[in-house]
Amino acid sequence: MILRMPIEPRYTDTDACARDLVDELGADLRIAAPLGLGKPHGLLNALYRLTAADTSRSLRLYTALSLTRPQPAPGLEQRFLGPFLERHFGADQVDPQYALDQARDALPSNVEVHEFYLQSGALLHSRSAQRSYISQNYTHVARDLVVQDINLLVQLVARREGPDGVHYSLSCNPDLTLDFLRQVQLANRQRPICVAVVHPDLPYLGGDAEVAEDYFDVELRPEVLPPLFALPRLPVDVAEYALGLHASALVKDGGCLQIGIGALSDALVKALLLRQQDNTLWRRALVALDPAGATHALAGWLGGLAPFEAGLYGASEMVMDGFMHLQRAGILKRRSWDNLALERASAAGRLADDVPGGHYLRGAFFLGSRELYEWLGATEAADPDAIDMCAVSNVNQLYGDHQALAMLQRRGARFFNTCMMATLLGAAVSDTLEDGAVVSGVGGQYNFVAMAHELPDGRSALLLRSTRVSRGGIESNIRWNYGQTTIPRHLRDIVVTEYGVADLRGKSDSECIEAMLSVSDARFLDALCAEAKAHGKLAADFTIPAAWRRHRPRYLRETLAPFRQKGLLPKFPFGSDFTDVEQRLLPALDWLKANAVSWRGKLRLLGALVRPGEPAAGEGEALARMELTDAATLADRLQRRLLQAALRRKL
Repeated sequence: MILRMPIEPRYTDTDACARDLVDELGADLRIAAPLGLGKPHGLLNALYRLTAADTSRSLRLYTALSLTRPQPAPGLEQRFLGPFLERHFGADQVDPQYALDQARDALPSNVEVHEFYLQSGALLHSRSAQRSYISQNYTHVARDLVVQDINLLVQLVARREGPDGVHYSLSCNPDLTLDFLRQVQLANRQRPICVAVVHPDLPYLGGDAEVAEDYFDVELRPEVLPPLFALPRLPVDVAEYALGLHASALVKDGGCLQIGIGALSDALVKALLLRQQDNTLWRRALVALDPAGATHALAGWLGGLAPFEAGLYGASEMVMDGFMHLQRAGILKRRSWDNLALERASAAGRLADDVPGGHYLRGAFFLGSRELYEWLGATEAADPDAIDMCAVSNVNQLYGDHQALAMLQRRGARFFNTCMMATLLGAAVSDTLEDGAVVSGVGGQYNFVAMAHELPDGRSALLLRSTRVSRGGIESNIRWNYGQTTIPRHLRDIVVTEYGVADLRGKSDSECIEAMLSVSDARFLDALCAEAKAHGKLAADFTIPAAWRRHRPRYLRETLAPFRQKGLLPKFPFGSDFTDVEQRLLPALDWLKANAVSWRGKLRLLGALVRPGEPAAGEGEALARMELTDAATLADRLQRRLLQAALRRKL
């Protein structure tokens, strides 16, 4: 008889912890792990290796947003990204091996990975990921996990030891752990073994995110851990700035704000900062973009044009860098209390300034730059009540015991989310392509759109660029119809593009179509208009106003050029993780990539190769950074020639 060693409460060796967990739980591992930052990659990799090596075992993982470093393609992309990735993430960064294997359809037959939100676009060509994806609202994940007989929960945590003993903070991911374990208990099901993997750099946040030592069954404190996964700060272009400027006029002073992640959200945050810090120039930029006054009219009753005095309250499933910048600028400051009497007094302006306990930011998970993680830790130390990380059920929905309080806290709510496409009838496409291929996931978008319709003065605003580059050239992101939708047309509210704001709430179908046409790219107006007329949804005598014909990229560039020259709309609004030389290389590499997808672009590249032009300023430094100063092979010489052509092109 073989005696099995009982699992221990404390470990420093990841492999030993994994072996004991496997022995304790038997042949079938059913694991839940947080989305994003809270996944302990080292422990998951050890469990994955043990399962892959023994076909008598199985592993089923339920998670979302498995973060991996970009995998650059050979050639110029590898030359650029290779050194940057090692510098930014650290040479000892650990990717989740299951995610790398899943991306190339190489998961072992005894391993399944089910995610409800995918790293955007990363798994479009993974058949196993597409088959195993679970389409769920964020708020329904915990409920649905309960019936999956999860026997192991693993989570990255922060740890604090004081006079009253050890406590843990769920820190970056109280979102689903709190809801899931609560629902397991309510369903009278077997509680899984819960493993806390301590990371010394994870900020310790109190409140709902703090749990007692006995909340976890096992603590793993590896002696060495890679740095926390930090997102690089990305550039913002002219079209995105135009969109952000329009959207920033919809925000109401004293209201509630939810924002997502990405360049469109960064543009919105930068525009809000301009509205606060340089209001005159912000208004001039908005007037330049909105000569007909459509956005100004909406701002008059829906948002505002003045700087923020009362400030904003943040209630967002994701806490990202933008909230940090808004707080530092004195915009994110309106506090809320988890007490109905206090919140009513605050809303009525009757609450004394010295009443403690209010928070100005509530979130369910966080992900961003290292600066964000440091800010969260410093804010907690200086003002423990300021940030409340809690269960996603308390952020993404109104229903439950907290409904009256939540509705009051979220007065004047503006929920900003991004989408990929929208239809003329107001439906939105945010996660899935027409053939069913999943780009990302529903996440909490539907939650916030539906919530906006339930709040007396809440509004949902979906942000999207009016066009995109595809293999066939430029395509409109505003369609007559599409085979998949994330937000149905009956929940249509506000859509914002670089060309303006379409207020769709309560509008008839023909009014909705006209509003969507007014924010479309002019190159597609006639075709869109004709299709709407062909389906009887637009009057036959409707004519496109001349002002809409100006909606082209050149118009945006010319309109915002004076403000860019003043430095108001920088390429990297919040600083860059790229060196100066790398920032000069980025537009050249983007130009090469954009032209490689169509035959017209390839002809353009061929012409540039034949006649590259005169050397550009800083060209030598750029070639040296890409290790192409001395190109020995034919392939290297071709890469150097292409890069020179891109650097020398006429802007």
